[in-house]
Amino acid sequence: MQKRGKKYKQAMTLIEAEKAYTIDEAVELLERTNTVKFDPTVEIHFNLGIDPKYSDQMVRSTITLPNGSGKTVRIWAFDDSGNEKALIAAGATVAGWDDLIDTVSQGKIEFDVAIATTAMMRKMWKVAKVLWPKGLMPNPKAGTVWDDLLSIIKELVAWKFEFKNDKQWNVHSIVGKLSFGQDKLKTNILAFVKTIKEVKPTWVKGNYINTIYVCNAMWPWIKLDMK
Repeated sequence: MQKRGKKYKQAMTLIEAEKAYTIDEAVELLERTNTVKFDPTVEIHFNLGIDPKYSDQMVRSTITLPNGSGKTVRIWAFDDSGNEKALIAAGATVAGWDDLIDTVSQGKIEFDVAIATTAMMRKMWKVAKVLWPKGLMPNPKAGTVWDDLLSIIKELVAWKFEFKNDKQWNVHSIVGKLSFGQDKLKTNILAFVKTIKEVKPTWVKGNYINTIYVCNAMWPWIKLDMK
C-alpha cells in the first residue's frame, strides 16, 4: 500500500469520504486541500457505464476548455507546402517534412502534439511504430490531420485536446490550474461534463456517468454530486 505524507493526510481530513459535493463546494475544497507551493494542475476523472470491449461504446472526442487548460502545448507541424515560417509564426514549435520524419525516426520526440497534412500522412508511416504507442500519431479523428494546418494550430494554441476512455471505463483529463480561481475552474468543469454527456455512445443503456471526481494533481479526490 502506498504511504501517504503528513500533508496528504491533513488534506484528507477536510474531505468526507462518502460525501458528494456540489461543484461550488468542490472548487473551494480544491484550494483548501492544496499544500504545494507551485501552481498545481486540476484534474477531472469520470467513471462511465460503458463496455470498452465494444468499439461502438468507446468514448473519444476533443474539447477546448472555455478558460484554457493552463498548459503550453508544443506542436510539430509535418508539412511539405513550404509554409513553415507561417506555421511557426502561428504557434508551431517547428515545421518541416522529411527532416522532421528523420528526427522522429531517431527517437527524438520533443512535442505534445503532431499535426500533418493529408499528403504528409503518406510519408508518416515511417514513424508510425514510434508515434502510435505514445498516442502521438496524427489522426483525422483527433483533428490533427487536415490540409489547413494554420487552423489546427490556432485551436491547439487555445489548447484543444483529445480525451478518451481507458480499459477500466474511465476518462482522466485536466480542467485547468488552481490559479484560475473558483469561477473559471467551475466553468471548465461544467464544460467538460457537458461534453462527456454529448458524446455518449448511442448503444450505451442504463447509467452512463457513474461518478465524477476532481482533484489537484497528486492530492485527494473530491466526489462531485451528480445532481
